[in-house]
Amino acid sequence: MILTPAAVISAAQDADSSWLARFEESVSDGFEPVAAAVASVVFFEVSVGPVTFPVIVLWLVAAAAIFTVYLRGVQVTGARTSIGLVRGKYSRMSDPGEVTHFQALSSAVSGTVGLGNIAGVAVAVTIGGPGATLWMIIAGLLGMATKFVECTLGVKYRELHEDGTVTGGPFRYMPVAFERFGRPASKIAVGIFAVALILFGALGGNAFQANQTFAQAQEVTGGADGFLGSDGAALIFGIILALLVGAVILGGVTSIGKVTSRLVPFMGILYVVACLLVIFGNIGEVPGAVSTIVNGAFNPEGVAGGVVGVLIIGFQRAAFSNEAGVGSAPIVHSAAKTKHPVSEGYVALLEPFIDTVVVCTMTALTIVIADTAFYGELLAGAAAGEEVTNDTGVVLTSRSFETFLPGFGNVLAVAVAFFAFSTLITWSYYTLKAWTTLVGRSPAKELAFKIIFCVFTVIGTVVELGSVLDFADSMLFVCAIFNLTACYLLLPKVREEVRAFREGRRSGEITVVPKEERANT
Repeated sequence: MILTPAAVISAAQDADSSWLARFEESVSDGFEPVAAAVASVVFFEVSVGPVTFPVIVLWLVAAAAIFTVYLRGVQVTGARTSIGLVRGKYSRMSDPGEVTHFQALSSAVSGTVGLGNIAGVAVAVTIGGPGATLWMIIAGLLGMATKFVECTLGVKYRELHEDGTVTGGPFRYMPVAFERFGRPASKIAVGIFAVALILFGALGGNAFQANQTFAQAQEVTGGADGFLGSDGAALIFGIILALLVGAVILGGVTSIGKVTSRLVPFMGILYVVACLLVIFGNIGEVPGAVSTIVNGAFNPEGVAGGVVGVLIIGFQRAAFSNEAGVGSAPIVHSAAKTKHPVSEGYVALLEPFIDTVVVCTMTALTIVIADTAFYGELLAGAAAGEEVTNDTGVVLTSRSFETFLPGFGNVLAVAVAFFAFSTLITWSYYTLKAWTTLVGRSPAKELAFKIIFCVFTVIGTVVELGSVLDFADSMLFVCAIFNLTACYLLLPKVREEVRAFREGRRSGEITVVPKEERANT
């Protein structure tokens, strides 16, 4: 038998493909018991009548409700101040910090707005019916108070380094909170938080996002038979993506802030405009859609557990979507240029509002108005116990848009790619701070981490590691356990900062900064 060059190449490609498949399977199978064991603890479930839900969701939502009451509805009373701060009214370019309020906000939003808002809403509406949307909105509104608390603490206890860079967030306020239990307990808590954040960042915040970016790019270029369906395309795509990520993250949070401050508004406006085209193009259907959502929240049909069931589904998807209480957002908000810690708390209020209230609500309205045949199929499948995943959810969202905007599936794919890229670079900063907390700060250590992070970007495009990603999701909520405990312990300090800021404005000590001096670029 004579082997031609083509046959040799084909055999090599087949061997490569076979090796990769075996590698994926062995890692996933080997890691599955670990992932299952960790998830059973982190997502421990309790039952209320016929409804079963994870305690961690109750932990997040209860904290948001308690913070809201304790701070007397800061979501409402601080709304006007939030807008003014984002515009730079109370901060100067000379103030300590690395990024403006707007850049900090856009960076943090870029870490949460993404596939969860586009596909996650569809999953919630399919499993819990349209009424789940209302409970998502309520959870998002409550989550605004959580972001206020954790981001205020992030700035209050941040460390300003000699080179002008900042380290803040849970890495600085958790030691203060847990010191009352002894220094060893404090170090253990911070260490567990940092390790959990790195594990999620490398896998969920990086590899998974890279994987989804490639999957979407492959989809719009003809799928497996298209341009990106050839052997080696995933690897090349991953290397290019890693180089783009590296080009941004090597510049630090200042570079990340500049990129996300442009990407996030572009992505958000693109998506919201598309939603508005559907909504206003079918304005006569809107009252009926709103009525369906409200009625479904209190009189759901076909949802296990009735009202409690749909409430839990809505709260759970909101908690997974906006990350309020997880402790990730305070890391980047700590880098904001400000002399007043609570000012960044006011800015952070807007995150869950944008992420959950605006984006999720518009997605849900579009799905309900479209009422596609595919939606009916998913509802029937969910009622029969079939699994509804984010992949299924993004198809529903895409088809809902296609009903009114033919060809929008391609635009949605581009939007998802941008969302994933911005999430990826933001999580590089979060995990870098966790890394330096564990091993110390130095240019060499930071560069080594950034290179490793980019390697995981490449891995994400070529390998599907299901059980590893399940483990990563668990790690994110391990962070919430420790972060919210610290927030509870330091809650009186937050109220002190609120009173000091309000008194400063009343006394004239804190005044509106002239436009030419504002930190708003």
